[in-house]
Amino acid sequence: MLKSLFNWKVLLNLVIAIGVFAGLIWLTFRWLEHHTNHGQEIPVPNIVNKSIHDAVKILDDTGLEYEVDSANYNPKFRPFQVLQVYPAPGSRVKDGRTVHLTVNPRTWAPIAVPDVINKYSGLAFQRLDQVGLKIGDTIYEPSIQKDALLRILYKGNAVNPGARLPRFSVIDVVVGSGPMRNISIPNVVGLTVKEARAVITKSMFEVGLVEHEDGSKDESDIIYYQDPASGDVRDQGMQIDLWASKKTPAELRAKIEQLNSIYRMKVDTSLPPVRYEEVHNEPSYDAPVVPAPVPRRETPKPEVPKTETPKTQTTTSKPAVTGTEKPKTSTVAPATGHTAKPAASTTTQQPAQKPKAKKVVVE
Repeated sequence: MLKSLFNWKVLLNLVIAIGVFAGLIWLTFRWLEHHTNHGQEIPVPNIVNKSIHDAVKILDDTGLEYEVDSANYNPKFRPFQVLQVYPAPGSRVKDGRTVHLTVNPRTWAPIAVPDVINKYSGLAFQRLDQVGLKIGDTIYEPSIQKDALLRILYKGNAVNPGARLPRFSVIDVVVGSGPMRNISIPNVVGLTVKEARAVITKSMFEVGLVEHEDGSKDESDIIYYQDPASGDVRDQGMQIDLWASKKTPAELRAKIEQLNSIYRMKVDTSLPPVRYEEVHNEPSYDAPVVPAPVPRRETPKPEVPKTETPKTQTTTSKPAVTGTEKPKTSTVAPATGHTAKPAASTTTQQPAQKPKAKKVVVE
């Protein structure tokens, strides 16, 4: 096998293959040098702080391509002023190399208006300020959405979310001030449902229940009844219920009377008139009232049993006294001649009176 490897034919083919490979490599590098202009370099000119028109003219004269990029507007520099160049000025590049230019635009770039409609005004103002819009006048308009941002105005015209405006543009905003109080209900009887919706919405009320007599939802039906009634006073934002039919209100008189008995009940809230009389408080000088004496209750007189006395003792008794005085009895002892104490009474005791002296005769 080694003998066949060193055959002159094999060696000749190997030398030819190496020569072809080396030739291809040499031709490739020569083509690259010719195509890329090897050794031919151009210095990048210094065009910083020049206007874009002058910078483009200089790059065209040197044979360099350019690409312009508008950066964020900076009021410190002139409009269309070249702020930056890449590659940096003085660098050597090939002929036809693209140079990137950063240019200050003429004014602020437009921005999209954020969707802040019907949002709370505090959050809406913060969002508008973040995107670079300045708020001018704040206009308050009656609305059931209190403190909500209703519209955005730019130069007097309404602006929809997504519209593009220059950065730091001054805009006016319309904010809801809340519903108004004690507003008269509009009369929509006789109008179509579509017309009634427009009138109710214009008056800052809301459409509540819409009942069609035939069960359909035809917007051309005629309104023959409404609740609350026209002329009633309500706050804005209240709902108004509607009854609609293809017939006229005159043809639905019975139905209207039935609805009146339900929604128009008369309640007597009147009160009797109040009479006001003047009262003069004068001091009185009447004598103090003395309570009447309580009559004394008489108790029955107790009976005193008679007692026998000895012959040697003589008892004298005072005759009964009529009236309020009580009878007095006395008893004399046979020997001593002293009188005995009167019997105790069941009524209130009175101070004892000293009895009169009596004559006693002893036989």
